[in-house]
Amino acid sequence: MPCDALYLHIPFCQRKCPYCDFYSVPATRAQIEAYTTALLRALQTCPYPLAPLNTVYFGGGTPLLLGAERIIQLLDLLRQRFQIAAAAEITLECNPHSFLKSELVRLQRAGVNRISLGMQSANDQQLQELGRLHTAQDVLIAAQAAREAGIPHLSLDLMLATPGQTKQDVLQAIQLCDRAGAEHVSAYLLKVEEGTPFAAAHIERRCPDEEQQADLYLYAVEMLAQYGYVQYEISNFARDGKTARHNLKYWNCQEYLGVGPSAHSYYAGKRFYFPRRLGEFVENSSVWSLVKQDGAGGSLAEYLMLRLRLNEGVIWEQLAERFPLYERSRLEARAKSLPSQLLTCDEAGLRLTPEGFLVSNAILGTLLDF
Repeated sequence: MPCDALYLHIPFCQRKCPYCDFYSVPATRAQIEAYTTALLRALQTCPYPLAPLNTVYFGGGTPLLLGAERIIQLLDLLRQRFQIAAAAEITLECNPHSFLKSELVRLQRAGVNRISLGMQSANDQQLQELGRLHTAQDVLIAAQAAREAGIPHLSLDLMLATPGQTKQDVLQAIQLCDRAGAEHVSAYLLKVEEGTPFAAAHIERRCPDEEQQADLYLYAVEMLAQYGYVQYEISNFARDGKTARHNLKYWNCQEYLGVGPSAHSYYAGKRFYFPRRLGEFVENSSVWSLVKQDGAGGSLAEYLMLRLRLNEGVIWEQLAERFPLYERSRLEARAKSLPSQLLTCDEAGLRLTPEGFLVSNAILGTLLDF
């Protein structure tokens, strides 16, 4: 299947959150101008053929810091260089405090049809501790601005197991998602990444312990379902089937191209990435020479690992189509040796339960020991 998914990394933030390990730097006007020029050059000289794009994802960082005019420039070039399918999903990550309705109106006219907002919590005190610059009310204001701008699809991020978080906090956040009219929620456990301010402060000492984390996660799954958000991946939930089409390409082990410092790609059976160095990306006139190879992709183990992130899991029929020489009997035997409350193995396929998602690494270690 031709590659039809593109990720553009926008490595700028107004202020970096203390838990964040994604590559980003403080934004200045000069850097934004230089980076936009470099990104346009990279797309214009891209050596990889792409099918008409089915998904385009502006991630970061905070992509909206580029401003509507520059984002529209990028979209215009994509239409000229690769084409964008009429029904493409075009996603822009945003922060609730940085919304300008006039910018959103222009972006909607240019084709942006999905906004992913970093809500994280509905508790203003917890938002401050997470280093966020918005309030719970700002989330509702931003969601309303997106609706009035005509952007039809809204996703909200929710962080679980943060310092002092209770089930009541989780419920209030889910209720805020509902009030905001979000059709998609990403609810993920806080991971204290090495090298971040949270790690330096040993914030994990103030976070819920493993048992409490599990309780909060399972409670979130239960309550999201009550509000109409159906789990379709370890950390992702959607109403009315409005799943994240771009991210599903990752989990289905399909090809995608990533452009920008730290952006990863899977193309023509190979994985590669750009180094996490903004200056190098901006200054090099032959930006594709910077790409670092990261080995082959699409192996059986990788496919199983990614598919088992999804609620539908591994479907035997699809597995046989992709790997016709693989005998699944050994995988079935190992799956059936594990507790049934963690995973289901039947005639349709193999899939984890919400309890299984919590210990997915251990389960994968058992299943994938070929």
